[in-house]
Amino acid sequence: MKNIIYVLFLGVVLFFSCKTDKEKETPPTTTEETSIMQRIADANGYQQWKNVNEIKFTFNVDRPDGHFDRTWIWKPKSNEVTAITKTDTLTYNRSDMDSVAIKTDRGFINDKYWLLAPFNLVWDQNSFKQDYTDEFETLISGEKMHKLTIVYGDKGGYTPGDAYDFFFGDDYIVREWIYRKGNRISPSMYTTWEDYVDKNGIEIATMHKDATGDFKLSFTDIEVKTE
Repeated sequence: MKNIIYVLFLGVVLFFSCKTDKEKETPPTTTEETSIMQRIADANGYQQWKNVNEIKFTFNVDRPDGHFDRTWIWKPKSNEVTAITKTDTLTYNRSDMDSVAIKTDRGFINDKYWLLAPFNLVWDQNSFKQDYTDEFETLISGEKMHKLTIVYGDKGGYTPGDAYDFFFGDDYIVREWIYRKGNRISPSMYTTWEDYVDKNGIEIATMHKDATGDFKLSFTDIEVKTE
């Protein structure tokens, strides 16, 4: 069982890891895209982030060949992270990581990005280039939505150079997105953003599905503790 879990762990992290690990707001610029990014973040409760002391969540992946999950407890103010799997529990601080913590942290950054990607549009805005399209027909729902594309730089983070296309409505809530590894033209992954829940003012999409429904990535046991 441990070997199976390890294989699934690698599959999730290497197939769709995230970019940077910044949780502090970067200085705003004056571009239209930056204004849109701020609105997306705010629509998901970004203004409440300063009050968050702790977030707990379980990251789940379901495919036809099996289920994988891991639980995280994150204290963003101190940057302490606890990783919980069926076999192990590890607590570390992101400001002082050894090789074991770095390996675990790759999974944390991946899962946190899925959880809070709208906030990363603010946190990471100096780490990527962006482009906005006013109207785009999405691949899953077929609806016309706004499209924001971000392309990370070739340096920094665990998987530099990747691109993401965010699709959202007039309410600035993300409904679908595309991940393109290494900024390839064709999608590496395309999923929905749905089943939003409000946790102390933070809006979180708890379900992500691909077009076939065979791949499901979800969040359960979500707790957001504030001041």
